Amino acid sequence: MRTPFLASSPARRRAVTAAAAGLALALATGPVASAAPGDNGDVKVHDSTTASTSRNDDPKACTFYLDAFAFDTVQLVSWTISQQPPTGTAQVLAGSIVLTTGAGATPTYTLPDGHYKLAWTFVGESGEAKQKTFQVDCAAGKPTPTPSGPPKPSGPPAPSPSPSSGGSTAAAPGGSAPSAGPHGGVGTGGGGTSGPDTGEVLGGVGLLAGAVALGVRALRRRPGRSAAS
Repeated sequence: MRTPFLASSPARRRAVTAAAAGLALALATGPVASAAPGDNGDVKVHDSTTASTSRNDDPKACTFYLDAFAFDTVQLVSWTISQQPPTGTAQVLAGSIVLTTGAGATPTYTLPDGHYKLAWTFVGESGEAKQKTFQVDCAAGKPTPTPSGPPKPSGPPAPSPSPSSGGSTAAAPGGSAPSAGPHGGVGTGGGGTSGPDTGEVLGGVGLLAGAVALGVRALRRRPGRSAAS
């Protein structure tokens, strides 16, 4: 006569085997399922003029920002930016961002012209951090200065304005300043002695004519007197 335990042991063994297989499958696939959604996301380096809806990288920019999409919701991401040869190897920027809806963007940054690499890390990623290389090149947007031509020859100096009638007069050739006193004849009110006055000349002519007339009259009287004597 078989005991109940012995009769049911094959069924129990099958049940235990099935449960163990299911547990092993769950343990094997569980980490992959939890890591896969986070690894589906991507990050882009965008020029400041590029829309956040763009899915293209900007390998060269002047001012830039980091644009993430398709990550898990409420996911914390840490990132760093380091120089790349020939620019150097030093880390120059670092930060973090919470992707509330699985997407987000950082503020706009600027760096000296050179080559750089972005490292993007988060919890649940598989393998190494996401990496992007880009170049900062602000000199490309600056206009090339136009070389200036030879200086134009300057013309002769402008003549100095002539002194007005009420201003000071120029110096005499000998270096001494001319007399500031009035000039001209006395009759004109100038007070000078450069020549005889017109009235004086006429007066002298009148006197001379009178003297000549008296002389002629005297000569005419002398013959008459001689005959009478």
